[in-house]
Amino acid sequence: MIVKSHEADRYAASPPKDLRVALVYGPDAGLVQERAEKLLKSVVPDLTDPFNVTDLSEAVLLADPARLADEAAAISMMGGRRVVRVRGAGNDLTDLLESFMDDIKGDTLVVIEAGDLAKTGSLRKLFDAHKSVAAVQCYPDSLRDLADVVRDALRAEGISIEPDALEDAVSRLGSDRGVTRREIEKLVLYMHGQKQVGLEDVRAVMGDEAEARSESACDAAGGGDLAKLDRELERLWVSDIQPAQVIRSAMGHFQKLLQARESSARGESMDTVMKRLRPPVHFSRATAFKNQAQRWNSDKLGEALDMLLEAEVLTRTTAVPAQAVTARALMNIAAMAKGRM
Repeated sequence: MIVKSHEADRYAASPPKDLRVALVYGPDAGLVQERAEKLLKSVVPDLTDPFNVTDLSEAVLLADPARLADEAAAISMMGGRRVVRVRGAGNDLTDLLESFMDDIKGDTLVVIEAGDLAKTGSLRKLFDAHKSVAAVQCYPDSLRDLADVVRDALRAEGISIEPDALEDAVSRLGSDRGVTRREIEKLVLYMHGQKQVGLEDVRAVMGDEAEARSESACDAAGGGDLAKLDRELERLWVSDIQPAQVIRSAMGHFQKLLQARESSARGESMDTVMKRLRPPVHFSRATAFKNQAQRWNSDKLGEALDMLLEAEVLTRTTAVPAQAVTARALMNIAAMAKGRM
């Protein structure tokens, strides 16, 4: 059976008692690991238990194809069911797994972890078509899913979170469930002895001052505000933020603007486009970003990206002062936005 990503957490926490084989796959590696471990722990709570847990890799199984069937048929010395964990699986295991699933011995739960499998890939097709096994999808969290993850994790520690703080936290997360969990753990440690997370708490733990200042400079350049850009660049240099980091931030910013502009030209609403961007635009910058997307066209955005690429090459290959090169590129871009070039 196919377990859709939005149903997967509930399924992994309490799978059917007769489940024997599950494929957990998707582009979010942290989420794949988390859901695989939930499935495994539904049978064996301690995954370090050497008597009831076997940990294998694709390479091991390809070298010894009989190993999986042997481990699955083994009887626990301590009683109860066993689990077999297979990491890093790919299409090379399809034939082996097909033979195994056609004649499963024992009641061991086998959980197979894989990356982002194409629909046409042999391993995914095998599990999608097989009725007695589970194919558990792991796609990046939606904003609603992220809010639930943050809220539930904090609630488990006896901590609540204010609505604006939750919105801010969610805007900083989402690329990988493992990263999300680590950020929440940092927040829980920071809140020791306190009962409610506020906006300043989130910014203190999850905020990145260098990133925030770079974004401010990018908004000034994209909005054609030369005076503000000059001030923001001065703050960046005083803070010892490296020009290379500013250029990378600017390239990411203008690539997002280009993506948003092209999607908007195809008839999509800007709000819809912005929700799909990864990492998402922070809600505090949403208005500025929309205004910039309306100000620029695709050709000019391409020119801006070329300027930034040229600036990056200059800082890497010449002795020209990197701060001067970066400032000149951003000032020229701001002038374009203001209509002076």
